[in-house]
Amino acid sequence: MLHRRTVLGASLLATAGASRLVHAQSRRPEETIRIGMLQDMSGPYRDISGPTSVVCARQAIREFTAAHPDVGVELLVADHQNKSDVGLSIARQWFDRDGVDMVLGVSNSALAIALKTVVETKDKAHVNTSAATSALTSEYCSPNAIHWSYDTWCLSHATGEPLVKQGWDSWFFITPNYAFGQMLQGDTTHSVEGAGGKVLGGVAYPFPETTDYSAFLLQAQASRAKVVAFLGAGTDFVNAVKQAQEFGLMKPGRRFVGLTGYINSVMALGLQTAQGLTQTETFYWDLNPRTRAFMDRVRGQLPADTFPCHNHAGDYAGLLHYLKAVASIGVAKAKASGRDTVAAMKALPTDDDCFGQGSIRKDGRKLHPTYLFEVKKPKDSRGPGDVYTVLAETSAEKSFRPIADGACAMAKG
Repeated sequence: MLHRRTVLGASLLATAGASRLVHAQSRRPEETIRIGMLQDMSGPYRDISGPTSVVCARQAIREFTAAHPDVGVELLVADHQNKSDVGLSIARQWFDRDGVDMVLGVSNSALAIALKTVVETKDKAHVNTSAATSALTSEYCSPNAIHWSYDTWCLSHATGEPLVKQGWDSWFFITPNYAFGQMLQGDTTHSVEGAGGKVLGGVAYPFPETTDYSAFLLQAQASRAKVVAFLGAGTDFVNAVKQAQEFGLMKPGRRFVGLTGYINSVMALGLQTAQGLTQTETFYWDLNPRTRAFMDRVRGQLPADTFPCHNHAGDYAGLLHYLKAVASIGVAKAKASGRDTVAAMKALPTDDDCFGQGSIRKDGRKLHPTYLFEVKKPKDSRGPGDVYTVLAETSAEKSFRPIADGACAMAKG
């Protein structure tokens, strides 16, 4: 595993761009900020984190160092293999041996929670962009961490309440049997019932060993729920949607909702299969002129027909804002204390091409709007990547759980 980490890191640094490498190599380690990107690089969540996350992080570094040539930045990449012990081992080695100052990404809720103790003990920073548990700004909030992109509360309330208000008021859940899935189901149940809807049932499937969802889909069909909500992501979601189409669960009169659906899954499925899907994201490349400008900058670095999702956008925006905070307090102070750097991130207003203007709350929650999308029919698409129609928008203030409803002690003092 450590050999694989070394190879991945070396490969990244070798291809990150000559101008950035020369800039970083001309400085001593104590003058250079080191970022450790910890992601699923080879498993079921590779497409919603993985290589595209690396591309977006590199883009943030290029833009920042162009504006701040006096700050050196290096990026290391590792595969946590969706195992908390592996991820923690990598993080500790990064902090103790490799001089890493901030961990970016993570894409695993159990690992993100476990990192809390490590980053606080070592006084490093964690900018989480793809582990979704809302506990990271509640009972597991940290003065050393920021939660970007989205979380389970955001996904559930920006999906459940708008759909119930549109008449989709009976739900059935198909949920992976891990912490993130169970929390997302609980948050969505709260949203659906709070809006006046009903949950008619649910079933948990074993992760990661499940590929055949027919038994679970039949249970959903038998419930006669108007909404079948699938709470798995990545390849799980792609397989489930294909099978849902075969069972007729995506015909008019019923909605198949991906609570953790991403544009990457839509591209993998194709519009013929994915049409009618309903899912929520906080970023879409074709949302406005600024998101399109960001897409233009990274398009040439991505494989054809690959479009960033809100995880990837968070890697870009979260890293860029972290580096702005580093510039504001100085490299030496940022390297000395991740807690001070996170405090500087909270003090600075956020502004980037992926999420626009925003802010970071005392509990570490980054605030921005959330969008409920329906996947277009093939005949309505203008070309590759034109896949979404906006069904509803939830404002930044209402997209995330109020501080008063969470359990973050440091935010209530």
